[in-house]
Amino acid sequence: MLRIALAQMRVVPGHPVRNTETMREFIADARKQNADLVIFPEMTIPGYLLGDTWEQTAFLEECEACGEEIIAASKGIAVMFGNVAIDWKKKNNDGRARKYNAFFTAKDGRLITPEGMPYPFVVKTLLPNYRAFDDTRHFFSLQKLARELGASTEKLLSPIRLSIRGTAYAVGCLLCEDGWSDDYELSPMKILGEKERPDFFVNISASPFTLGKNAKRHRVFSRRAAEAHAPLLYVNNVGIQNNGKTVYTFDGANAVYDAAGVLRLSGAPYEETTQIFDLETIAGRPPVELPDEPEAAPIFRALSYGVRLFLESIGMQRVVVGVSGGIDSAVAAALYAKILPPENLLLVNMPSRYNSETTKTLARRLAENLGCRYVTVPIQSSVEHTIQQFETATVENLFNGTTERLSVSSFTAENIQARDRSSRVLAGLAAAFGGGFTCNANKAETTVGYSTLYGDQSGFLSALADLWKYQVYDLARYLNEAVYKREAIPQETIGIVPSAELSDAQDVDKGQGDPLCYPYHDFLFRAFVERWQKATPQDILAWYAAGTLEKEIGCAPGLVAKIFPTAKEFIDDLERWWNQFSGLAVAKRIQAPPILAVSRRAFGFDHREAQNGPHYTRKYKAMKAELLGE
Repeated sequence: MLRIALAQMRVVPGHPVRNTETMREFIADARKQNADLVIFPEMTIPGYLLGDTWEQTAFLEECEACGEEIIAASKGIAVMFGNVAIDWKKKNNDGRARKYNAFFTAKDGRLITPEGMPYPFVVKTLLPNYRAFDDTRHFFSLQKLARELGASTEKLLSPIRLSIRGTAYAVGCLLCEDGWSDDYELSPMKILGEKERPDFFVNISASPFTLGKNAKRHRVFSRRAAEAHAPLLYVNNVGIQNNGKTVYTFDGANAVYDAAGVLRLSGAPYEETTQIFDLETIAGRPPVELPDEPEAAPIFRALSYGVRLFLESIGMQRVVVGVSGGIDSAVAAALYAKILPPENLLLVNMPSRYNSETTKTLARRLAENLGCRYVTVPIQSSVEHTIQQFETATVENLFNGTTERLSVSSFTAENIQARDRSSRVLAGLAAAFGGGFTCNANKAETTVGYSTLYGDQSGFLSALADLWKYQVYDLARYLNEAVYKREAIPQETIGIVPSAELSDAQDVDKGQGDPLCYPYHDFLFRAFVERWQKATPQDILAWYAAGTLEKEIGCAPGLVAKIFPTAKEFIDDLERWWNQFSGLAVAKRIQAPPILAVSRRAFGFDHREAQNGPHYTRKYKAMKAELLGE
């Protein structure tokens, strides 16, 4: 009987010594529970998303030394773990020391070498180079190693032979992407299964949470296990990691599939825990039923966990949230109120003459419902003072001696309000309060830059900037119904028209709000950003002409014709927002705060972009001319 412990461990990126100490604790606990084998996630020792920390020799040496400590700790127990492996005698393509994303197996103080391998560890075969992943920049793959050795990848793919209490086991060792091989030229798991028929497979992963990914993984890994006729063990870490502009949560969700592909064991999301089971009796466990829950539930778990750990990682204990009475700031406040003690959360309402009594009352009621600190800081006088300063200042032309006065347009006055709130009030209040202030932008606003640079796009973290507006509303309802179990966010806030309240044209009491029609634009913008084959105006116009646009982007049937009675109105709207999305909004996103990712494509490093300006293909221009009869 093989007793196995799966270590769903929190990995702290860039802190190998701390991770090694945690691993020792897990190993000790596994011993106490009479486990024969303990399995840790991918890159357990260094962490995974480290940027160019991988180029630091001293860091690599420390990771190597920590790995030796874990190998030494394997007395009387087998330990599988992920770490960076370095061949100091060979070079990567960049001229630095050769690095591998490696899977180590240690027992009784020594490493077990896979059959036919030149190293005492398994090398990751498939290196992802999409979304958050940049593996080919830093690591050498098994495919490249095979070419270097003049051998086939299939020949180097071999199991670990592990002897436990007199019984020999052949283990197929996979690293994360090696189990997601549908779009690659080869499948490491299939090759191992057909060539060696392992007794079981182990996939160690560092896999960030994404909406819907766990359900897809269950489908893929269930099929893989059934095809191989062998159990499959999936081990993932918990915690947060980032690549600067985008912060990812890791939800763990360890899983064990039996030889028929049935899910028999699953780790609770975001919990640091150990699952222990006997391999030979795993098929006798009851199947695990996947939770039937609204999309807002995993979103809330990811955001609350990610924000809490992000605050911990940067040492921030106090937070200021600017609340307008609108939905985005209300959801942000309700989210932070579940993470921080009430005395460490300060809500601030900053009305100008355009803010209605409705929204001012709702902002205060929100703070009352959350039981946190609240302050009102009116901005009208300071905004007027700023405008007066600009319009009365004399601009001198020092070349020809002429002078002129500036005129502040209504649009500029709107931006002055937004910047006064963030750059002056929120920044100053946060410093006085001893904390930071949040950015409450949603993904639709972020997509087209419907925000003010150095204004409402400022803050230390954008917790909602990977949520479309409809997801913000869904989260608001979920917070009230499932988290607080009462009306924490006032129902009127959920019901009023979304509005920036920066001019008389945005009077919420008259139903006047943002220029975005979120039930349509959420889905249009999502097609720009999240489709695997990203949509452009050419695609959008082709779908519009064919009458399939709503089906393609996922918005309500009949909505497009209701909003845009003519082709010209549709095209004008499309070009307005495409110009924004690929124009000034890019510059704003580059300067925006880090974003907490939950979707299949978050802004930041996950959605890499250059400031090249809008582009329309010739085919688009021809379709446009035909639709407009030009």
